[in-house]
Amino acid sequence: MTTATLPLRKPATAAWLAVLPIWHLVVALAAAATGVILLPRLSEGLLLVPVVGLLAVAGLSAAAVPYIRRRNHRGRVLSLAVNYLGFLACAVGLLHLMGAFTGIDDLARRFGRGLPFLLLAFLGYLVQAYADHFEYYPKRQRRVQEAGKGIILVGLALFFVAIVNWPGLPALALKLLQPAHLALLALAVLFAAMFWGMWRQPTAEAMHVNNARAETLSGLLFLSPNFLGFLLFFAGPLLLSLYTSFTNWDAFGTRDWVGLDNYARLLNLTVARLSSPTQLAAEVIDVKVYDELARFTLFGRSYVVGAEDKLFWISLRNTVVFCLIAVPLSVIPALFLSNILNSRLPGMKFFRAVYFIPSVAAVVGVSLIWQWMYNSAVGWINYGITVGINLLNGAFGLDIADPKIRWLSSADTALLAVAVMVAWQTMGFNTVLFLAGLQNIPTVLYEAATVDGADAAGRFRHITLPLLAPTTVFVVTTTLIQAFQVFEPIFIMTNPPGGPNNATLSMVLYLYQNGFQRFRQGYASAIAWVLFLAIFVVTLIQFRRQRGGVAYEA
Repeated sequence: MTTATLPLRKPATAAWLAVLPIWHLVVALAAAATGVILLPRLSEGLLLVPVVGLLAVAGLSAAAVPYIRRRNHRGRVLSLAVNYLGFLACAVGLLHLMGAFTGIDDLARRFGRGLPFLLLAFLGYLVQAYADHFEYYPKRQRRVQEAGKGIILVGLALFFVAIVNWPGLPALALKLLQPAHLALLALAVLFAAMFWGMWRQPTAEAMHVNNARAETLSGLLFLSPNFLGFLLFFAGPLLLSLYTSFTNWDAFGTRDWVGLDNYARLLNLTVARLSSPTQLAAEVIDVKVYDELARFTLFGRSYVVGAEDKLFWISLRNTVVFCLIAVPLSVIPALFLSNILNSRLPGMKFFRAVYFIPSVAAVVGVSLIWQWMYNSAVGWINYGITVGINLLNGAFGLDIADPKIRWLSSADTALLAVAVMVAWQTMGFNTVLFLAGLQNIPTVLYEAATVDGADAAGRFRHITLPLLAPTTVFVVTTTLIQAFQVFEPIFIMTNPPGGPNNATLSMVLYLYQNGFQRFRQGYASAIAWVLFLAIFVVTLIQFRRQRGGVAYEA
């Protein structure tokens, strides 16, 4: 007799395992039928994710049947997954139909009333913890633990009494009596019962589940809220945006499938030869389709470049230039500053906190302060330049003219001004990362290098930089990703956002303008995916460079 056909000692467990295959067949058929019914309506709304979810549940539920019949542990895993997801779906659907989510604000207002009772429950936890002091007095220890549990239960009960909206319970009960609500409640109870029956220890033993598999399932159950949140609020919208990028959706009507038209319009360029550098672009390219993007001369011949979406290429150029300015300004000073802060001089802890403060400050507040500082008439930066020039002119008899730089209103300096502000705010965080990497370098290496006659520059070049390479790659990569996604400083500091003359128009800002001002969600999604591919390629290059580097070991 094989282990798969061993008789079960408990009839209840045997009956349960006989019912579960039938239950999973019913779930598989119901989920598949619901998904097939919704398939023709995919173009009418956001049905792609629920349809895919229903078909996945149907497949998992059907796959669990033969494993459960053979009492294989894989059947337990699939059964637990299907019943867990089914219970969550029914519970969330019931809460939605009951209007529970619309009452969250009201619950938040009443939550403060229950805080004292939560503190009472925490006091009970402390009493339970204090019971460990009576290790050699078991009876007293048990009494203290029971007292702590009682305090916790009383505190939690009073907490729920305080936050529940008692006058609204009758109306809630009437809503629950509606047929659709009762059906969802019954399904949630059934899914929960099937989950509990499969989770029980006798059933786990019958399914040949060892301790390692049981611990793995327990860990996955604890991780499931975070994982499901990732799927629902990140992976799901990400896939939805990919689908939307192939449509012409305007955020209100239906989605019409246009394929790669959005991407073609974004990337479509044309190059035409000019008879002279000053020839009009309209004479060589179709200006109804293309706008002049740039001119260049190669081997004595002039050319004009036309773009179907000129603003996209301008935003791409601005983003790349912004990265080339902001990333070095926020990484290189942070590297040297971290070496200074790594010393044991008095007051270093204070300066570490001071340099980190800009990183935790609100972007809006910092942007408004720098906008005022950049003001060409009353800003402190121009005031400092004016004072400095007057001192030089008075001391040395020079005749230097005050430039009175229009930092944010000139196309020549606006992008530089924003990049300097972003680098200033990011530098403190990068300094902390470099500082953490420096503190992991063994001091014996520096001592040995000093004994060998290496000066400070030599130690920095041959010890600090190589051993700090992984941290440097991480800092550069994260800073580069943040620079590619720059939006808030440009939106706040420039007027109009992206100005002057689109000199500060970034890709994320252009995405925002298309998606939320012109309501071209499909086109904005295409821009988002082009930006994602650009960030992915740059990040991949960074990590490949790190792998190709020389590995140093302490």
